Amino acid sequence: MTDDLHALQRRLAAFAAARRWEPYHTPKNLAAALSVEASELLEIFQWLTPEQAAGVMEDPDSAHRVRDEVADVLAYLLQFCEVLGVDVLEALSAKIDRNELRFPLPGAGD
Repeated sequence: MTDDLHALQRRLAAFAAARRWEPYHTPKNLAAALSVEASELLEIFQWLTPEQAAGVMEDPDSAHRVRDEVADVLAYLLQFCEVLGVDVLEALSAKIDRNELRFPLPGAGD
């Protein structure tokens, strides 16, 4: 998966470079774009009941919208990490490690 992730980052960088978008791909701008795309994902679920939200992928139109917004969120996150030199998988692994220490299993250590 790591190779696939890096290949996608390179593809996104090449896409932006071909369009001369690099000057706009600052950490601030990418973080803002990431936030906007995450909000667009949330908007799909905004007024749904928990039951409706659970079935959102059953409708082809809403499933397509979810996949598109997930892709947008991931694309901006990968571009953000590329610009700042953050290894996204290493960062996630380290965060999970910290969370396992911070939130031990119930009864662990008793």
